[in-house]
Amino acid sequence: MQVSGLIFDIKKYSINDGPGIRTTIFFKGCPLNCWWCHNPESRASEPEEFSGRLSRWNPDFENMNRNVVGRKVTTANVMKEIEKDIPFYQQSKGGVTFSGGEPMLQIDFLSCLLEKCKLIDINTAVDTTGYSDYKNYERIYETTDYFLYDLKLMDDHEHIKYTGASNKIIHENLRRLTSAGNKVILRIPIIPTITNTSKNIDEMVNFISSLEKVREIDLLPFHKSANSKYEKMKKENKLPNLVPLNEEEIEFLREKFSKLGYPLKIGG
Repeated sequence: MQVSGLIFDIKKYSINDGPGIRTTIFFKGCPLNCWWCHNPESRASEPEEFSGRLSRWNPDFENMNRNVVGRKVTTANVMKEIEKDIPFYQQSKGGVTFSGGEPMLQIDFLSCLLEKCKLIDINTAVDTTGYSDYKNYERIYETTDYFLYDLKLMDDHEHIKYTGASNKIIHENLRRLTSAGNKVILRIPIIPTITNTSKNIDEMVNFISSLEKVREIDLLPFHKSANSKYEKMKKENKLPNLVPLNEEEIEFLREKFSKLGYPLKIGG
C-alpha cells in the first residue's frame, strides 16, 4: 500500500536522533509552537516559500522549486532513501528516525512507513512531542523500537505560555507508554531561564522517578544554530539573545539527572 505525506527534509548519517547511525525523516507540521524551536520550518502543516535553501535533501523531482519547504511524497519515495543506508544501520546498530514537526499528525503515513521498515528488519524510532491521542501510539507501538519523547515543562501554565499547548495529555501519554514497555528515550531541552529553572528541574526529576520504565535520558542544551533559519524564513525568533549553558551548568544537570539511575547522554 502506498500512502502520501508531507516532509521537509531527510538527514543522512545522523548520530543524534537515536542509537547508532540513522536516517532522519522530518515530517512537516507540529501542534506546538515552542519558543526555542530549532526547526521553525517544521511548524506549518503545508508547504511554505522562503528565500534561500534550508534542506539537506536533494530529491530527484523534476521542476523542483528549491524555495519551498515541504514536499508531498509517497512511502515508496521515502523507503527508497531509507534503503540506501541499510549498510550503515547494520554496522552501527542504527536505523531510521521519524521526526518533525510531529510525525503523529500524519499517522497513516507514519504507520505505513514503520510497517515497511519492520518488514525488512530496519530499526525504527519516532521522535514525538507526546501531544497526540494515545490510540495513535497504540497503533504504532509494535512497529516502533524507540520513542524519543520530549519532556519540557512540568507546570501546565508555563507549558501553555512557552509551547502554546497544555502538557496534561503529554504527561499522561508518557505514563502510559513507560508502563507499556521499555521503549522510551526521554529528551529534555535545557533552555536557560525557561526549562532550566530549579523548580522545573526538581519537579521533572520527581516526575521521572515515578515512571515505570525509562530506557535513557538525553539532555539537550540550547544552541543558536536555528537563528539563521528564522532570518531566512522571516519568522519571529523569541530568543535571539539567549546565552547557552556553560560546562559547569551542564555538569550540574548531569549530576542531578544521573541520580535517577538511567543511562544519561548530553545531546541527542
